[in-house]
Amino acid sequence: MIIFGGDPAGLAAALQQAEAGKEVTLVEPSPSLGEGGRIPQTRVVEGGLPVEDVNLEAVRRHPNIRVITNATIERVRNSNGAYQFRIRRRSPRVHADRCNDCKACIRVCPVHMYDDFNEGLGFRTAIDYFNPKTGEYNIFKEDMPICQATCPANLDIRSYVGLIADGKYAESLAKIRERLPFALSIGRVCPHPCETACNRGLMDQPISICTLKRFVADWEMNHQIPAPVEVPDTFHPERVAIIGAGPAGLTCGYFLAKAGYRSVCFEALPEPGGMFRYGIPEYRLPTPTLMHEIDWILSHGVELRCNVRIGRDIAFEDLLREFDAVFIGVGAHKGMKLQIKGEDMEGVIDGVDFLRDANMGKPINAKGKVIIIGGGNVAMDAARVSWREGFEEVHILYRRTKREMPASPWEIEAAEHEGIKIQYLVAPIEVLGENGRMTGLKCLRMELGEPDASGRRRPVPIEGSEFVVEAETLIPAIGQRPDISFVPEGSGLEITRWSTFAVDRETFMTNVPGVFCAGDVETGPDIAIRACAGGRKAALGIVKYLEAKRQSR
Repeated sequence: MIIFGGDPAGLAAALQQAEAGKEVTLVEPSPSLGEGGRIPQTRVVEGGLPVEDVNLEAVRRHPNIRVITNATIERVRNSNGAYQFRIRRRSPRVHADRCNDCKACIRVCPVHMYDDFNEGLGFRTAIDYFNPKTGEYNIFKEDMPICQATCPANLDIRSYVGLIADGKYAESLAKIRERLPFALSIGRVCPHPCETACNRGLMDQPISICTLKRFVADWEMNHQIPAPVEVPDTFHPERVAIIGAGPAGLTCGYFLAKAGYRSVCFEALPEPGGMFRYGIPEYRLPTPTLMHEIDWILSHGVELRCNVRIGRDIAFEDLLREFDAVFIGVGAHKGMKLQIKGEDMEGVIDGVDFLRDANMGKPINAKGKVIIIGGGNVAMDAARVSWREGFEEVHILYRRTKREMPASPWEIEAAEHEGIKIQYLVAPIEVLGENGRMTGLKCLRMELGEPDASGRRRPVPIEGSEFVVEAETLIPAIGQRPDISFVPEGSGLEITRWSTFAVDRETFMTNVPGVFCAGDVETGPDIAIRACAGGRKAALGIVKYLEAKRQSR
């Protein structure tokens, strides 16, 4: 027998059934049993202490009763009248069997919170009594710490980091995968805004949240531990079409499979992965590592069809007819032009195309000097890949100062360490060449003026400051846009001026019922973990849509 809740009623019921000879499992979500806990403000307690239930010790000592605290029920299965429960227990931050009630933890705890028992008039430490009568402690946390709120996927960071501290690597990875299937990949490429927001950084250094995520994922892969595949025993009859096998699309397919829905993922390129595979250099995210993770995601029941371009091999309208819902997760694979004279010459290659060619192993004409235009992470990736491809000199030109550069500071530092030369306050104005082949780039010196819409000071040209940089190759990396040419005219889809789709922020459904969208084609070019977060939320929206559609029949 299983009983949920360790309150007085649950204790009495557990004791009654145990005395009758039954094996009882008592599950309580709080760290302790009985009438303990932080005392609610609405309850008057004589003597200032919570009541200790008379059955508490009897339940704890009874041989027929198994107590599981700090636990919740995740799944229930019924087979021929027999129930199976999946219980997840949170890692206890205080071990009651080792605690001698010295109170040293309360004295040294650096985290102070408003005291909810005293109506917020004072403060208490994060660690406090859970049940003062029995001397049981617990660490009380806010509902969502700043690191979790800053993470686009809202990963339960303090839980998975705490599990790693306890040596529970598999449990930590399972906690990450509750919201993110790409622990291996994100652990390598994420710019980790969570660490920038980490409160620990106010004291010394932020927790290495991203590296710890990579650590547990690498631990599983390097030890050849089979990653668990958890899907329902039966799938619903509805099917979902996913356009784009990138971070958003594969994440959406993963969570659809977890909810019992099969999906077919259409990918225009030869291999899955999207920007993971074709936009991030091999030295940052090795292809075998990425494919190891993708194969695990596909094993949940996600069908993959590569080299299939929507609009060429399959019409978009056919997907709407053949599938019960459609998810659009194409990335921003279309580079933006410099809009200067001569950029159509031979030797000028877009940054996105350059990275894709390099990742696909296509030959790169790496001769002489190469110039990269831009200051973002794509520009840094293009520069560092150029250096690895064998260019004699690699230069980055950026129209603002280093302070305004949007690339991650560690990427800029790594590029400089590798010998890449960065010139600031420089803008290109014309590509020079002979016989259709680039020979140099005409540039202009800049100075910073008033802030623009982005909050950064606008670069202003300095008259008469033109100069020429001789180079054989130019790689513009100033921005990207999604290619949505597969959507036919008359589709009814609302498209923004940034070539993205407008969606409902709760369900991620577009203005066309049954068509959902997330990732770069919804947000514009952004970090990978935001695409993963959007893919998960869209999957939840698709599930609700299909359930409502089924119930209306």
